[in-house]
Amino acid sequence: MKKFNIRKVLDGLTAVSSSSSASQTGAGKENDAVPESLQSEHFQLCKTVRHGFPHQPCSMAFDPVQKILAVGTLTGALRLFGRAGVECYCQHESGASVIQLQFLINEGALVSALADDSIHLWNLRQKIPAILHSLKFNRERITYCHLPFQSKWLYIGTERGNIHIVNVESFTLSGYVIMWNKAIELSTKTHPGPVVHISDNPMDEGKLLIGFECGVVVLWDLKSKKADCRYNYDEAIHSVAWHHEGKQFLCSHSDGTLTTWNIRTPAKPTQIITPHGKQPKDGKKPEPCKPILKVEYKTTRAGDPFMVLSGGLSYDTVGRRACLTVMHGKSTAVLEMDFPIVDFLTLCETPYPNDFQEPYAVVVLLERDLVVIDLGQIGYPIFESPYPLSIHESPVTCCEYFADCPAELIPALYSVGSRQKRQGYSKKDWPISGGNWGQGTESYPEIIITGHADGSIKFWDASALMLQVLYKLKTAKVFERARGKEEKANADIVDEDPFAIQTLCWCPESRMLCVAGVSAHVIVYRFSKQEVATANVQLLEVRMQCELSDVDSPDATGEQTPTQASSLPSSPQDGEPPATASTQPSAGGNGSNSSADGHRDNIPCLQVRSSPLKQSPGYQVELVVQLVWVSGEPPQQITSLAINSSYGLVVFGNSNGLAVVDYLQKTLLLNLGTSELYSPSEPNQRQPCSPRKARQPSGALCDSNDGPNAAEERCKSPNSVKYKSRRFSKTVANDFARMSRKISSSNDQKPNPDSKDVLFSRSRSSSMTSVDRESREAVCALCFCETFPKKSSEGAPSPCVLVGTTQGSVMLVALSLPHGDDHRLMQPVGISSCGTVARLKGGILTMALLDAAGAVLPASYEPWYDPNASDEEQEKEKSRWRRPASPPSSQEGHDSQFAVLCSEKQAKVLAMPSQTRVYKHSITESSFVLRADVVQMGGGNCIACLCANGHIMTLSLPSLRPLLDVNYLPLTDMRIARTFCFSNLGQALYLTSPTEVQRITYSQETCDNLQEMLSELFTPVETPEAPNKGFFKGLFGGGAQSLDREDLFGETASGKASRSLAQHIPGPGNMEGMKGAASGVVGDLARARVALDERGQKLGELEERTAAMMASADSFSKHAHDMMLKYKDKKWYQL
Repeated sequence: MKKFNIRKVLDGLTAVSSSSSASQTGAGKENDAVPESLQSEHFQLCKTVRHGFPHQPCSMAFDPVQKILAVGTLTGALRLFGRAGVECYCQHESGASVIQLQFLINEGALVSALADDSIHLWNLRQKIPAILHSLKFNRERITYCHLPFQSKWLYIGTERGNIHIVNVESFTLSGYVIMWNKAIELSTKTHPGPVVHISDNPMDEGKLLIGFECGVVVLWDLKSKKADCRYNYDEAIHSVAWHHEGKQFLCSHSDGTLTTWNIRTPAKPTQIITPHGKQPKDGKKPEPCKPILKVEYKTTRAGDPFMVLSGGLSYDTVGRRACLTVMHGKSTAVLEMDFPIVDFLTLCETPYPNDFQEPYAVVVLLERDLVVIDLGQIGYPIFESPYPLSIHESPVTCCEYFADCPAELIPALYSVGSRQKRQGYSKKDWPISGGNWGQGTESYPEIIITGHADGSIKFWDASALMLQVLYKLKTAKVFERARGKEEKANADIVDEDPFAIQTLCWCPESRMLCVAGVSAHVIVYRFSKQEVATANVQLLEVRMQCELSDVDSPDATGEQTPTQASSLPSSPQDGEPPATASTQPSAGGNGSNSSADGHRDNIPCLQVRSSPLKQSPGYQVELVVQLVWVSGEPPQQITSLAINSSYGLVVFGNSNGLAVVDYLQKTLLLNLGTSELYSPSEPNQRQPCSPRKARQPSGALCDSNDGPNAAEERCKSPNSVKYKSRRFSKTVANDFARMSRKISSSNDQKPNPDSKDVLFSRSRSSSMTSVDRESREAVCALCFCETFPKKSSEGAPSPCVLVGTTQGSVMLVALSLPHGDDHRLMQPVGISSCGTVARLKGGILTMALLDAAGAVLPASYEPWYDPNASDEEQEKEKSRWRRPASPPSSQEGHDSQFAVLCSEKQAKVLAMPSQTRVYKHSITESSFVLRADVVQMGGGNCIACLCANGHIMTLSLPSLRPLLDVNYLPLTDMRIARTFCFSNLGQALYLTSPTEVQRITYSQETCDNLQEMLSELFTPVETPEAPNKGFFKGLFGGGAQSLDREDLFGETASGKASRSLAQHIPGPGNMEGMKGAASGVVGDLARARVALDERGQKLGELEERTAAMMASADSFSKHAHDMMLKYKDKKWYQL
């Protein structure tokens, strides 16, 4: 029997406790005194602003006095826009679709009607709008709402054909109800259908025009509670528009016709036109057209009226894009739109419906864009939008966020980007010009870079909670484009979007940019302010393949396929001459196009253009690196990328290994398999697996809804089937392949097939078994640094590269750079692998170096200079920059650096050069980290992490103390994981929808100042004067007739509404809630001011009450004295 040992049990408990929290070894005790300024009170998580086009828009409204535009979406979101930089986002809790929006014009309030039969009143007088009241209908479905100008009574039409009236001040129902059976004729046997339109007569507020879906229009007299006139037409009604004089109205119908009615002649319409119908010569009825979904009729004082309509095209125009028709006098303009029209509004000079409208613009809400048309210029040009609505111009595939950039970067990018702007815009100012900018104190340059599926890269100015595009780079210009399907290269590893950006690396100080695409290509760019013509693009083709072992792998039929081991020289130092740059690119690369057995070989996925390339000012191509096919094996997509301008090197890795390229000499310096990075004597070395010969690339992109036969099709040989894939934006890059497998295995959730942006999943078409896929080690993280290559290093640190793998290994590669600029361009760079530094659980996500004081050691960089400028200008530019000071050398054997390593499961801090573990922290056990970054914040440093379970955490450095842990949002799709990124100063962002970017902060200071930084939607503006009636109209009663709706709809006149009809829900945005929710300096001042006012009011009331009591006491005393004098001398019997 085994003897029980209590000491081992205690040792085990000690080991468990040390692994679950930050632990340190004896070698790191001398580092206990490293000061850490960041504490948990410095962190708080909150959303800041949302940029981009509203996802799935469905409704729109405009305040003509405040000049604010509101857009509602199918997901219950509200986006409000004013002048450039003024935008706001808010969300209905129910998430129901917003079917209609109504502004309380110039009141700072908005009414929203949702598909769940609820209406809400939003207060826009605060920086973060809030709901004041809600009303939920229980027995009827809401179909249409109408709020007259300067009225507090809201008309609500329902699916049953009834109309209810709501007081928007108290959000209570009136007892006044217009029932459908009283509105239509008694002889009508069928139900008229839902209410599709409600409006009051512009000249008589007592007359209400009600449109039913069946084609019946009723003019209802509110005072007499009966129908004055009924107008019948055979076709269904979609919209109704009044003439401002109130004598005529216009209806659009489902057969593409427009009917004009005179209110005094209800028998038949005065005019019937079909704007896009072919007029037959024999006088017959025109051929029916598509429905006219909406029409607006606007009058002008000095000319012909404008008639604007959407839809109505003839049915023979198959495939024609959506159009907006503008009819002005005898001219008809048909304006084609890029996307289907959701809604449109005509902007007018006056908010009064009984005056000449004077239209000046049309706002057109499309499914994926917002267009404003200028009606005052010939040709109807569009306004240039100041909003960042083009984020989704091509689907976003990657995103990077840089806070506190060099100050001169934004002007430099803007100067080259301003030349890319389109011409032909309207010369007038943007008409949606309401609101005011925030008064934030934080003003540091922020830049966001987005990579897109079409190969474009956009640079955005994100300073001061705004977003403005600075510069757009098109990487696809470097390659030849296939003109047709027959010319499309059969070497592509993706069918669509072969130029899509997979990852990028940018050095703000040197302005060097390195981009990796899905077709296994890397492009190095330099920034220049001068235009240059490049005769031939510099091309370097790299042959990377996994070293095969003698282990056999089973094929699809279960049989063993023998594979012969082959060796590839790992680097030029191993005997093979280094690959050199080719200035005449060809599809065949440097060797033959096929191997002996007929497989494709030495073929790149894309063909670099052979014609001269004219490069505009901005980013210009320095070098193109392409991975080629190897013996029928497609190149693996690049999973990690890094560039260093001081060394002149680019390093990238994939599942095959690591490659180092000298972009100055245009040569390949290193090409190693992942297993070759280990030292031969290391126990951590993993044997490489043996992939099948005819194997699909593991990085191929596929549709998650391919169907049940997709797995069988994807397992076929590359020679027999062409790999199918969706757009890159709907797939996941190789970096997140393991993530999709973990999520699918743990959550077992099925994606929604109706969604356009479903869960991104990695292709399962690889012929490797699941064990092979998991065991295959890829390079997933890279970091240039200056550190000590060996444990016993003495003297100054030297240039190195930290390499992280998907199996949790961190290895060090030492670099030997020639001294002097002349030697650097002539002599080769020496490279040597130094073996493994550490092992962590899960794949490596980020790595960084700290100095002995705990400050981040930035990688060295070369000062930016214009490569096309003269030598004198280059020297002048270089003199303005200084490289960061070199890290201190290790003296007397003491550790002078910390290496920060973070993986999907844990974080470690090592002392360098001894490589001793100082601190260790287990980040998560049940989940895994998606994104981790070492960021600077408030004079300190920390690790910011996003986990797959939605938690956002920060850890102090170097002690790895937990500072923040908030359950922010669950991982609903891979878009968030692919685009989430942290930045310095407590900033972060992610793509919350295919068209919108959500910015958040985890800084307490930013949260405190958020109220001052946000823009204001409501500004005090005087309401324009009402139109003058004129002498004769006032004398003979021809002007607009008002209606006292309070006497008509109030409780005294109409009684109380049924309680079961609707339920009133008070919102959190009432005044008390606003006082409690306000934060920041402005909020404190406002609360103090309110408190002082209340205190003064109470003191005034107390003083008045005291004076009243004193007066009452004096009066009582006087009366008592008079009574005493009156009965003083009288006897008792005289009383």
